[in-house]
Amino acid sequence: MFYNTGIPTYIFVITNRKEKQRKGKTQLINTTSEHFYSKMRKSLGKKRLEFLPEHIAIVDKLYTDFEENEYSKIFANKEFGYAQITVHRPERDEQNKVILDKKGNPKSNSSLKDYENIPLKEDIQTFFEREVVPFAPDAYWNEDETKIGYEINFNKYFHQYTPPRTLKEIAADLFLVEEETENLLNEIVNG
Repeated sequence: MFYNTGIPTYIFVITNRKEKQRKGKTQLINTTSEHFYSKMRKSLGKKRLEFLPEHIAIVDKLYTDFEENEYSKIFANKEFGYAQITVHRPERDEQNKVILDKKGNPKSNSSLKDYENIPLKEDIQTFFEREVVPFAPDAYWNEDETKIGYEINFNKYFHQYTPPRTLKEIAADLFLVEEETENLLNEIVNG
């Protein structure tokens, strides 16, 4: 799709006139399989793959059918949302006493400030008490600083596990490299 870059391409179909079955839902279609593209005879910049009309028809059918399968996943919109909170820790003086601001609230230590992204489907306070407080009992957050964001990570939903190579395969490769290195070294030394 983009001729001078190797970045992945995403196509978003966005409308405010969704059919009833699609309201509040997002459909992801993974077209990274060779089933969905053809390799170009000659690359164009970094572009090496292309969608032909038959590939577009397959994607169109997946979209129209609006069913889950190995290439199509359907989620509630909330699945991709998160609340980002700022985790504060109080600033302390030399006697390890909490320093308060003019309003009597703990003054935030900017060097200890952190951020947490909490799924929208989870209660923020419950998450905070489970994931933050056990490690920082003096931590706190302010609801008015909370930001809402959305992120779609295709790998999270379409990742297929590939087991690592066996130790035997790795050892064979290392011995092969060692042998090649020794041969090169002999050529250099013995001319």
